Amino acid sequence: MSEGSLRGSRLGATSYENDEHVTPAERLVVVYDCPHNHVTTVPFSAEAEQVPVLWECRCGAEALRRSASRPDDKPGRHVRTHWDMLMERRTIDDLEELLDERLDLLRSGRRQSA
Repeated sequence: MSEGSLRGSRLGATSYENDEHVTPAERLVVVYDCPHNHVTTVPFSAEAEQVPVLWECRCGAEALRRSASRPDDKPGRHVRTHWDMLMERRTIDDLEELLDERLDLLRSGRRQSA
């Protein structure tokens, strides 16, 4: 071996840190009950500002925190359909007039370029 080689362990092979003088953060264990009778326990930090009332269970259902009431449902956003957007731009009378014009064009056999 040459004089310039380093002896010792490989980089990242072992950690020389230990658990002395380390105190874990205080925990708050919250229990959630699923409608399918599953029980889920989730540890949170004791300093957590908000602990969620609902948690997604492993089965995909919404589990409710034990000794909590279900929050009020938020009103869902109305999905605008094509008809809704059309009615924002035109009135029924305008649409009937356009329909009559197009039907007259079809009946006469003429085509108008769009």
